[in-house]
Amino acid sequence: MTNKLKQIENYPTLVIHSTDNSFGFGYRKNNNLESDKLFIKKFDNDLCNNLINDLNKFISKENLQKINKLSVSIGPANFNASRLIVVLARTISQQINCPLDRFSTFEIMAKRIASKNNIFTNKKSFWIYKKLKRKGFIAGKYEICHNEKNSANLIIRETVLPKVFQELENQEFSFEATYDDKEDLKELLDLSNKKFLNSNIDSWRKVLPLYPISPIN
Repeated sequence: MTNKLKQIENYPTLVIHSTDNSFGFGYRKNNNLESDKLFIKKFDNDLCNNLINDLNKFISKENLQKINKLSVSIGPANFNASRLIVVLARTISQQINCPLDRFSTFEIMAKRIASKNNIFTNKKSFWIYKKLKRKGFIAGKYEICHNEKNSANLIIRETVLPKVFQELENQEFSFEATYDDKEDLKELLDLSNKKFLNSNIDSWRKVLPLYPISPIN
C-alpha cells in the first residue's frame, strides 16, 4: 500500500444523498463501519436554508475541516434537492480543498436491488428504471463485475448512465428504482471509500446534478 493511499484511508468521509422526498448525510471515520453516523430528514418548506443548518448540526466545523473524502449523489431524484446537495458538496469541496466524487442514485441502489432479486446468480447485467409521470422511463444499466455467492461482496459497474427511454430494452431484467435512505447512505459511504479519489482539488468542477428531463415533468 502506498503512503498516499494510507494517508487517504486515515481521514474521515462525508457523503450527501437525496431521494424523491428526503435528504441525508453520512460520516465515517478511518473507513471504520462502526463509526458510521447518519442523518436523514424528509423535505420541508425551506430546504435551501435548513440543509445548511442541518449540516452544521450533523458535523462540527472542526471535523468538517478534516474531511478527506467527499461524495454526493447526483440523481435522478427530486430535481431541486439534487441541485441543492450538489451545490453544497461543490462548495464544501472548494472551501476545504477536498476531492469530490459523485454517484447516480441508481448506482447507489444497484447492489441492494441485485441482491434482493438474486441477479448475481442468473444474469450479469440488468436495468434500473423510474417511470415518468407522462411517458417513458429514466433507466440506467448495471453490470456485475465480481460475482460472489455472498451478495455483500458484489461489485457492480454502471455501464449506462440513467437517461430517458421511450421503452425499456429488457423488461425481464429491469427493476424499478426503490430508495432506502439508511441503506443507500451506507452504500454511498462504501462506494466513496472503495473508489480511490483523485487528489485534484478542482474535481468539484466536474460534478453536476443528473436529471435527464425538465423539472416540471
